[in-house]
Amino acid sequence: MTVASQVKQTLSSLKSAQASLESFAIETQNQMAKQLFTDAAQQTRNVVNILEPRIQDLEREEPQYRQF
Repeated sequence: MTVASQVKQTLSSLKSAQASLESFAIETQNQMAKQLFTDAAQQTRNVVNILEPRIQDLEREEPQYRQF
């Protein structure tokens, strides 16, 4: 597995985790839990925002990593 494919797989997993955390935040009635889930979703979103440009860098540096 190439670095690019590992980063893409990680990004996909993080987006899934972020969606789950956001869903938990919406569904829970407990305000402390809601805040915890919201904060965790935001932290996950920050990591996603860091990784997305890295994938573009990898594809630019190594054209064979591009997905058509």
